[in-house]
Amino acid sequence: MIRLLLSGLVASIVGPLVLAAAFAASAIAVEPAGQVVGMAAEKPAEGPFVEVDGKFMVPYRERILGSDVEIEMIPIPGGSYLFGASESDPEKRADEQPQVKIEVSPMWVAKTEINWAQYKEYMKLYSVFKEFEAAGTRLVTDENQADAITAPTELYDPSFTYEYGEEPQQPAVTMTQYAAQQYTKWLSLLTGRQYRLPTEAEWEYACRAGSDTAYHWGDSRDPIDDFAWYFDNADTELPDVGTKAPNAFGLHDMHGGVAEWTVNQYTEDGHEWLAKLVAERGKINATEAANWPTESYPCVVRGGSWEMDAEDLRCSARLGSDDEMWKEEDPNFPRSPWWFTSDPSRGVGFRLFRSYQPLDSDTISKFWEASAPNTINEVETRVLSGRGGYGLVDPELPAAIKANN
Repeated sequence: MIRLLLSGLVASIVGPLVLAAAFAASAIAVEPAGQVVGMAAEKPAEGPFVEVDGKFMVPYRERILGSDVEIEMIPIPGGSYLFGASESDPEKRADEQPQVKIEVSPMWVAKTEINWAQYKEYMKLYSVFKEFEAAGTRLVTDENQADAITAPTELYDPSFTYEYGEEPQQPAVTMTQYAAQQYTKWLSLLTGRQYRLPTEAEWEYACRAGSDTAYHWGDSRDPIDDFAWYFDNADTELPDVGTKAPNAFGLHDMHGGVAEWTVNQYTEDGHEWLAKLVAERGKINATEAANWPTESYPCVVRGGSWEMDAEDLRCSARLGSDDEMWKEEDPNFPRSPWWFTSDPSRGVGFRLFRSYQPLDSDTISKFWEASAPNTINEVETRVLSGRGGYGLVDPELPAAIKANN
């Protein structure tokens, strides 16, 4: 039995769960028994929690090693739901259907979208990796490549990305899906916990928070100003994260703010591929509902942004990325695998997810790495030409950076 207590809401979901005994990804240490971050042996006296096999998933703050920057993670219960737009939604679109029943496992989800304070810690690594390379230290080899990441190159024209602000609490924007994936790998290797982007089905479940309506608060748009930043109420600067009311799971800005990356390739025929998969298997877990990209675009962002209209913020609304348009003003060749240079990318960011049960090494690698051959080629070309580079990541990285300065 799994129980959720959140802001007075009690939900019960039946389903046996077993915590994985080992953290499968090769570079990530196993958390000692009884010391798993985000787990408590006793029921909390207050605040949200999810009961799993007699223990309790609880909120926690992940501090980025070597900094004072933290990311707050919220426990989310497992369950099942109908993924996609319902027939009764008057604003449903063809690419939001058919509805598919999906099973969802417990997970932690970041309370807000990643902000500039959190993203700039990752951005710093480009110069750090170059310094290590020049010094001949912490070199990446064929043997340790699995423990390496790329860091985003310095912005060609910061005025575009930062035109509407770069304050610490503003959401980070204009990063590609690949850059967001590498961020999650970096934080995972640094902390020993598996952070990643969500599948579309996981994202929508977190957004809906138990609802089956157009928005997590209901079908009417009337309360939208209480919950979302969007075209009609946003100023000329990116709104800070977490300044609107949360959904029933305690997550802020699931509607509006910035649209959030998922790992899925966009499909014009909506969820037909997933419906066929469920028909074959009988049921499918949301984590398995990953349509891995075979092309760098279009890929899916969800939730709508501060630059979009209310109907684009609905729980089921999908937006496919467009590298040609979103990198239109990029003068590089090949164009950057890490950054966009054109709108609507100033309304695109991401949020962290973490499964209750750690994923096996092959699966988590798919969440962290590019799968589209053209994206992989763009990265390798930039690295070989000296306009990018790899660096090793482990818990010793902050100390190595300090020693190198």
